[in-house]
Amino acid sequence: MQISNRMDLLQPSPTIAITNLGRRLKEEGNDVISLSAGEPDFNTPKKVIEAAHEAALNGQTKYSATPGILPLREAIKDKMKRDNNLDYSVDEIFVGAGAKQVLFNIFFAILNPGDEVIIPSPYWVSYGDQVKFAEGVPVIAETTSETDYKLTPEILDQYVTDKTKALVLNSPNNPTGAVYSKEELQRLADYLDETDIIIVSDEIYEVLVYEGAHYSIAQMSEKMKQNTIVVNGVSKSYAMTGWRIGFACGDKELIKAMSKLQSQSVSNVTTPAQYAALKAYELDNSYLKEYNETFKKRRDHAYSQLQKLPYIKCAKPNGAFYLFPDVSELVEKCNFESVDQFTEQLLKEQYVALVPGSAFGIPSNLRFSYALSEEKFSEAIERIQTFVNKYLNK
Repeated sequence: MQISNRMDLLQPSPTIAITNLGRRLKEEGNDVISLSAGEPDFNTPKKVIEAAHEAALNGQTKYSATPGILPLREAIKDKMKRDNNLDYSVDEIFVGAGAKQVLFNIFFAILNPGDEVIIPSPYWVSYGDQVKFAEGVPVIAETTSETDYKLTPEILDQYVTDKTKALVLNSPNNPTGAVYSKEELQRLADYLDETDIIIVSDEIYEVLVYEGAHYSIAQMSEKMKQNTIVVNGVSKSYAMTGWRIGFACGDKELIKAMSKLQSQSVSNVTTPAQYAALKAYELDNSYLKEYNETFKKRRDHAYSQLQKLPYIKCAKPNGAFYLFPDVSELVEKCNFESVDQFTEQLLKEQYVALVPGSAFGIPSNLRFSYALSEEKFSEAIERIQTFVNKYLNK
């Protein structure tokens, strides 16, 4: 069977591939500890699950409106006003099957062949492939540890051309955990105000900011609100990764185009799952406060545990649930050719799954997820220490 040449533009998601390999090894009876997963290790709130069950029992199992059920879009409208001080009408809100599909629809709705999309590195693994699949050109803007791997106007200016159509911003960031301050976003907004660049603002880790507050670049000026499409969802904030509910807020015509695409692909997001998301947004803030405190405690523990490993450099992140240390010196002293080789051998010998930084555009680093118990994270570090000591002493 002849497969489309278009499929050559896509690579399998490295994070999903490693997670699946770890799951397979575990199914074979191995005691695998996964520090690769981008999802919380605890279950969706009981009230949310019950809401989906009740909706299904009450007949909410049919097709829904393509951009999402009206009550959910109204709840998202209220959430954006309450939490982000951003006003959107319901026809400026789109609900998709997770933030990943929302991003996919955005790129197909805005890009023409050859349009350039600036993606700061390190970046979430799917941005580039989605842009290429939509016949756009991903342009990787290199950042460094000196700026905490965050984009600045000076860096951005090096990559803007007359073909630049969009810029992807991700705060809190996956894989670094870095969070853009209000001042940093304002500086970017001042630069972008002079352009017509569309900003795709991925804010899926919004509730996981540990010091200070989360800000969206859409808040920085009226021009930024008009030119920004905000992407968010319930996956990371309410432990609902498998429910596949994400949303976008932005320009009415763009939302209409995304809905047109969805009408010819999945029609609508699973209806009972939408009612589950609706219930999530109706929960009081005590859930999110406790959720944030849990992950802040895990962040502090994971960061202290990471210091046990020699020859690494890592800034303490302020958001998400990842650490992204530079391990190049450690890998070299252990006589591995690359971080990828180090990571593969670690999984084979000690059954600890990590994602190499090459998946995110920074081959010198490793991504550690601390979305698991402190005890399991400590055990994983002990295994890594055993592995490192073996190769350091060879």
